Amino acid sequence: MAREQAEAAGPIDAFRGFFSLRRDVMVLSLAMFAFSLGFQMTTRFLPEYMIALGASGFVVGLFGTFGNVISAVYPYPGGAISDRLGSRYSLTLFGVLSTLGFVVWLIAPGIGTVALGGLTVQPWIWVFVGLLLAQAWKSFGLGASFAVVKQATDPSRLAAGFASTEVFRRSAFLVGPVLAAVLIGLHPDFTVSFRYALAVAVVFGAVGTVVQHYLYDAGGDSVGDSLESLARIRRDLREMPGPMRPLLIGDTLVRFANGMVYVFFILVVTQFLEVGLEASVSVAGFGYDVSLSPAAFFGYLLGIEMLIALVSMPIAAKGAEYVGLKPVVGLGFVVYAVFPVILINAPASAAAMVAVFAFSGLRFAGLPAHKALIVGPAERGAGGRVTGTYYLVRNTIVIPSAAIGGALWDGLRLPEAILGVSVPGGGVEYWGGNPTVAFGVATVIGLVGTGYFITFGKEFEAYA
Repeated sequence: MAREQAEAAGPIDAFRGFFSLRRDVMVLSLAMFAFSLGFQMTTRFLPEYMIALGASGFVVGLFGTFGNVISAVYPYPGGAISDRLGSRYSLTLFGVLSTLGFVVWLIAPGIGTVALGGLTVQPWIWVFVGLLLAQAWKSFGLGASFAVVKQATDPSRLAAGFASTEVFRRSAFLVGPVLAAVLIGLHPDFTVSFRYALAVAVVFGAVGTVVQHYLYDAGGDSVGDSLESLARIRRDLREMPGPMRPLLIGDTLVRFANGMVYVFFILVVTQFLEVGLEASVSVAGFGYDVSLSPAAFFGYLLGIEMLIALVSMPIAAKGAEYVGLKPVVGLGFVVYAVFPVILINAPASAAAMVAVFAFSGLRFAGLPAHKALIVGPAERGAGGRVTGTYYLVRNTIVIPSAAIGGALWDGLRLPEAILGVSVPGGGVEYWGGNPTVAFGVATVIGLVGTGYFITFGKEFEAYA
């Protein structure tokens, strides 16, 4: 039987709501916390890691697109596997793969440059390989996580149910980057200090896998009858619930825009604006000098961003019960859309960066309502498959976004920019690159998607 969630009007109430959830949802959230901590300590810093290993800005964009390919391909089979086999064993498998991905990232610099015949393969190639594994829990397990929350939550309380689990999970988004920033500050060489963070991520991945395997109670799983074929995928697309269609179109445009520039946020801080932090702090009569490199400062900026998110998500989820899901989702889309142009044009000062990333935290306010609007119309027992179908379509269209953003950011030189292979002559440059143009184009696309959803988006009946 579904258990009604606790009232959630603030982050503390959301944590209380989390601890009142069914055991399966609670254990899943604990695993989410562990893997999110590992991801947030690592993935947001990988573009800087790749640059340090010799990659170009365009290659960073290709890495983002490679991640988009994985995000597009993984969720549907992951949702189908979870519907067929149950969440416990599928998520354990995904957890093992993700932990191995962190290990590959950790050892990438040690592999070094590899000569294959007449070609020279750069060490940043292994960052791509690691992503194939590390993305497994996040993308394969997406459908399973949505389905578990849906099974344990009353339809009219879906936003609150997602808020409780999201606030708990995303507290790792606050702790992870800050912990990474502390570790990065331990050594002046970024490729050395970042590996400290990667080593800790391996530990969290292993702990998360063990916790979810041994504590998760699979007795309440809604399990489908069989693995799905391509024909079933096509049928799922045709039978997609009506309220999801305009949401999918608007969301796809907004995510395409965000995908164009997301991997470059750290490079804006560390290379374009080159903003670190130099300050004197007085505590209990003692003065301390604080000196943060731009990379370390970026970690604290992500912490500020997520602090605002943690405060705003449960409040927005509670508000959705009064104004509906659509206005709350629309608010998140607006922030997603305008953030790139605000960031790239911000003054090169620490105070400005703090303000800009605090504003960015508001984009997460609509996330619980967004998830409720996706999974709410799905039939019981099909939540994983419906969620997988939604993300299959959205993430497939978003695939080229980061590569396009990389070409606009850093220019395009072929064929040297592709596959990490050095060739005689280095190739031909077709576009010189302009970060401001890249971020401006992203904002225009994001605003188009936001406008479409606001105009045509439909409300979930349970909130109407």
